[in-house]
Amino acid sequence: MEAHIHGELSTWASCDREDITDLALAASTASAWSVDLLDYDVTWSPRLAEILGVDTQNADAVRQRLLDLLEPLTVAARNYPVWHNFDLEQCHTTPGGETRWTRFLARAQGNAATGKVERLVGIATDVTERFNNTRELDDLADRYRLLVELSPEGICVHQDGKLVYINPAAARFVKAASPTQLLGRPITDFVRPAAVPELLRRISSLREPGEATEPTEVRLRTLDGGSLCIESVSVRITWRGKPAYQVIMRDITAQKAAQAALRYQAALVRHASDAIIATTSDGMVTSWNPAAETVYGHSEDQALGRPVSELVGVTLDPATIVAEGGVVEAEHRKADGSALTVRVSASPMDDGYVLMCADETARRTVERRYRTVVTALDEGVVVIDENELVGSANPAAGRILGLPVEAMIGCSPALFPLYDESGARVPPSEYPSALTRRTGHASHGRVLRARRPDGQWVWLSMSCRPLDSDKTPPHEVVVSFTDITERRAIGERLEHDATHDPLTNLANRTLILQRLEEMLRRSGGRPVCVLFIDLDKFKVINDSLGHGIGDEVLRIAGERLKNCVRQGDLVGRLGGDEFAIVASDMAHDSQIQALIGRIRRALTEPVVVEGRRLRIDASIGVVTTHADDERSAEDLLRDADVAMYQAKTRGRGRYEFFDVELRERVQRQLRLEQDLRESVRGGQLWVAYQPVVDLRTQQRVAVEGLLRWDHPVHGRISPGEFIPLAEESDLINLIGGHMLRTATRELASRRRHSGVRTQLAVNVSARQLDDGSVVSAVNEALRATGLPPGELCLEITESALMQEPEAAADVLTALRDLGVRLAIDDFGTGYSSLAQLWKLPLDTLKIDRSFVAGLDGPNHPDAEAIIKGIITMAHSMGLTVVAEGTENERQIAILRELGCDQAQGFHLGKPAPAHEVFG
Repeated sequence: MEAHIHGELSTWASCDREDITDLALAASTASAWSVDLLDYDVTWSPRLAEILGVDTQNADAVRQRLLDLLEPLTVAARNYPVWHNFDLEQCHTTPGGETRWTRFLARAQGNAATGKVERLVGIATDVTERFNNTRELDDLADRYRLLVELSPEGICVHQDGKLVYINPAAARFVKAASPTQLLGRPITDFVRPAAVPELLRRISSLREPGEATEPTEVRLRTLDGGSLCIESVSVRITWRGKPAYQVIMRDITAQKAAQAALRYQAALVRHASDAIIATTSDGMVTSWNPAAETVYGHSEDQALGRPVSELVGVTLDPATIVAEGGVVEAEHRKADGSALTVRVSASPMDDGYVLMCADETARRTVERRYRTVVTALDEGVVVIDENELVGSANPAAGRILGLPVEAMIGCSPALFPLYDESGARVPPSEYPSALTRRTGHASHGRVLRARRPDGQWVWLSMSCRPLDSDKTPPHEVVVSFTDITERRAIGERLEHDATHDPLTNLANRTLILQRLEEMLRRSGGRPVCVLFIDLDKFKVINDSLGHGIGDEVLRIAGERLKNCVRQGDLVGRLGGDEFAIVASDMAHDSQIQALIGRIRRALTEPVVVEGRRLRIDASIGVVTTHADDERSAEDLLRDADVAMYQAKTRGRGRYEFFDVELRERVQRQLRLEQDLRESVRGGQLWVAYQPVVDLRTQQRVAVEGLLRWDHPVHGRISPGEFIPLAEESDLINLIGGHMLRTATRELASRRRHSGVRTQLAVNVSARQLDDGSVVSAVNEALRATGLPPGELCLEITESALMQEPEAAADVLTALRDLGVRLAIDDFGTGYSSLAQLWKLPLDTLKIDRSFVAGLDGPNHPDAEAIIKGIITMAHSMGLTVVAEGTENERQIAILRELGCDQAQGFHLGKPAPAHEVFG
């Protein structure tokens, strides 16, 4: 017999994918047939029996003949896809002895989803005329060759250790592109080197043709470096007249994997921590793993063959569990009667059910304890489930948010509005729970604010974490929060107290600097203005009327300042009677001056406290920033303070702008002040002496010691510059003491060595007079130098004496008790009264230089009258009169005529070192 299969047939391929058998059988003359490949059920038409030469009444004969002829197709169809077309021509002999050729056109049908061929359908045609009897032998060879070529099992022939034939399936096994690629290669190329001796042993054991080895598992090496597990059988054959070996190979990879899976599943069942129980359909136990023994306390021998309900202590119907979804949780009993909480999963199998019983007793106990703890917490706890809804909440959560817990369950967190610390509403997508849900990252202690249904605001410290961090997003989230409303209020109060003045409730220095720094950062180059305000006349009110009234004045002043500024400007109290205003976007001086005008008008309005009408004013320093300004908040406040001080020195009730010149002057003053501290130790200070002349005798009767400073860098520093610096600080006591010691030492030395007998006048400042140590300093200087007390005259300015007349009188009396002489300096500028002068132990009165200078002016008659009055008054009190600042002979003549005793000035002698004055 001869068979031919062709992959394509144009007429057949043009058919639609319909049931060909049904179409063929619909025609009485059709020769249609079909073969079910699962049970080999065969259907045919009457015409097919005629073609095959078989009696149509003999169904078994027709069936068998058809199956025999279609055998190549039934074998080949298992290796081809569904809907593949086949063309097969078969030679066969009819029962009457006639040789015929039949052509079978077939199509594979089956499950398109799995690709599995389930049956063949087709049409048969008698093609005997195309063949003759001489091809029978060739056709028979072709038939068997076709079987080998289409076989799913790998078949090869090797002779003398090399491959001489290999079918397509074997080529596919070793990943070859075609069988011809392998011809001539040694068979040892396809087995592991370690397996070659065993391969050769099996081959050599075959001595007779037809003798075969037992099936053997072999690891076949593939061309791409991999391997394949096969079962092979070797058969001794003859190939072209010489001994050879045919090898039949079956791929058992899937089989081995299935066996391994079964072993793995068996090991899982054996070693699983959950009880795994197999039952029949009526609930009789057929399998009972070790975990079931542990969970229920029954051994495997005790359990097999018994009803599962009897072993677990309750009714257990696997069919019901499957019908209800496959999973239930129930209370079971151990063999000793103790209760178990068990989660049961049931699945059907071919002849019964498999039950997986997880012991949840410990977990449920922990959960109950956890629920008890969570319920008792003061902290709110909410669980957001996988649907982004509130799955559970504890009582504290409802209490904090002012909602019933049951009203929260099932709601979206977006229904509970949250606000950040600035008061802005937080979008639901940015809620901490939403962020954790998306990313799985925990957050801790974020401060938010929520509004309760009753309208009250509640501050929350909120933390979020994923319920199971090992899962992938989106996560279930646990949200916990604490009510920090009271703590927040306390904190805000403490923060307020730390940044506000308790008396006026204005910003204090800390907050002023903080807000000023913020303005500077946000200004973007726009000007920022700082006003430093010092209340004039407040010290008099506070000292004379008491601190209670003084505090009320400060409160009223602060309130008035707040009413002068714009919204957004800051008013603060720096301390004492000093205030500050910080304002932004004041680009023009006119705006600043308008603000200053409002401030002064507000402050100068009478202040009524306890029935008293009081008046105050203000000295104001102003500083503004520019585009490239690099000053800090501290720098600006300092500069405004400097400008205020400048305003105060020029007269109260004024304002001054801080500029570059003022800054340089202040910086110079700061440097000089620091250098002045080192001047005594550095030997930079020395004493110049100016003669005092008796106007009657023209003789020198005294010298005034004047301190001079030779700076190592700046040269000679004017006393008018460094003396005020010293008086404003504690340096006046240092340099004043140094001058007193130096002058008394030099005069005492001149007195001893050259017999100079002249009085020494030394200035004492108001600061020194206030310091009680001035008496001991004078006493120590006299004692150390040996200068007679009667030759030392201390000069005190009239204004210094008038500041605290009574205290000054006490200090002057103590100095007078030492034997020194006392003089009132710059008389006529301090507005002292005759009654006050009578109380002071003075010896000399020095007329201020401004009156002496008036002798040369157009109003000289008035100046002469004033000087005459001063001289007359002083003489009536027994005081010696000295005129300061004499510049010419005319002045000296008038002074002599008016009865003045002594005079000093440039006309009589300039201040000079001791060696120039005394020779």
